[in-house]
Amino acid sequence: MAKVEIFGGFDVSKKFFDVCVLEAGQQRVRRFSNDLVGLGAVVEWLPGDTQCVMEATGPYYLQLACYLHSHGFAVSVINPLVIRRFCQMRMLRAKTDKADARMIAIYGQGELPALWEPPRQYAVTLQQLDALSEQLQKQQTALRNQLESFEASGMLEQSTRLKLKKLIAHLEKELQQLAKDTDKIMVAYHQDMLANLTTIPGLGKKTATVLIMITGGFSRFSNYKQLSAYVGLSPRIYESGSSVRGKARICKMGMGRIRALLYLCSWSAKRCNQGCQLLYDRLVAKGKSKRLALIAVANKLIKQAFAIATTHTVYDKNYLNNSCF
Repeated sequence: MAKVEIFGGFDVSKKFFDVCVLEAGQQRVRRFSNDLVGLGAVVEWLPGDTQCVMEATGPYYLQLACYLHSHGFAVSVINPLVIRRFCQMRMLRAKTDKADARMIAIYGQGELPALWEPPRQYAVTLQQLDALSEQLQKQQTALRNQLESFEASGMLEQSTRLKLKKLIAHLEKELQQLAKDTDKIMVAYHQDMLANLTTIPGLGKKTATVLIMITGGFSRFSNYKQLSAYVGLSPRIYESGSSVRGKARICKMGMGRIRALLYLCSWSAKRCNQGCQLLYDRLVAKGKSKRLALIAVANKLIKQAFAIATTHTVYDKNYLNNSCF
C-alpha cells in the first residue's frame, strides 16, 4: 500500500462542512454546503489521493463519507472523543470550525487511522429501527408520566384519560412491530451471533442486538479495546488515579445508548457472571466506588462479547482464567 501524503480533515455539521487539506507542509481550507452541490464540489477540489478523516457526528457525516468512498477516496471515521483526547495531549485548541478541520487533519497525519467501509443497507435499517424505537419509548414514557400527573390531581376527565391510554396503547403496538422487524433482520443476518452473545450471563438480547448493530456484526473493530473506546468505556477511567473518593462518570461522548444499556446489564452481571463478579469485588475491595466498579463491569462485558462474537463460541465459565473472559 502506497504511503499516504495528503490528509483532509472534515468538520461536518448539518448545513455545511469545512475541509482542511495538509500536503507537503502546506494547508488549504474551504467550506462546502452539506448537500449534493457541496458533495460534487468537494470531490473536484480534493486531490485524488487524499485520505479523508472525519468525526462520527450523528447523522450528518454518513452521506459525505459514503459519497467520498464511492468516488474512490480513502475515508476514516473517528469517534469525536478520540480526536478530543488527541488534541488535549498535544495542547491543541480550536475556536472555529476551520480550526477543527485542521486538527482532524493533523490527527489523520499523525495517527494514520484505519480505513472506513460504508455500512451495508440492512445495518443502516437496523440502526434506524433502533433509533425510532428509542424515540417512541421516550414518547410513551412522557405520556405515562402525564397520565400519572393528571390522575394525581384528582381532576382528570374520563375522556382525557381514555385519549392518553389510547395513545400509549398505540405506541406500544408500534414498538412491538419495530421489535418484530428488528428480530426478522437479526435472524436473517446474525442469528448465530445473537444466540452466542446472549449466553453471556447478564447480557440481554436488547444489548446484544445493539452491540451487533454498532459494530456491523463485530467486523468494524480489530480488538475489544477499539470497541470500548468507541463506546466510551475506557479502562483508564477506573484503573488510574490515586483518589478513590472522586465521583465516577461514564464519558458523555460517543455511543450513549449502548453505554446506558451496558451499565444496566452490569448490575445483573456483577451477580451472575463470574468474571464480572470477581472484577467488581476486587475493585470495591480496593476502595473504588461501586459506580466506578460497575463501569468496569460494563467494559468487561464488552471484552467478553467481542471474544465470543469473533471466535464464534458461547460463554463458558470454565475459561474464567482466559484473558478473554
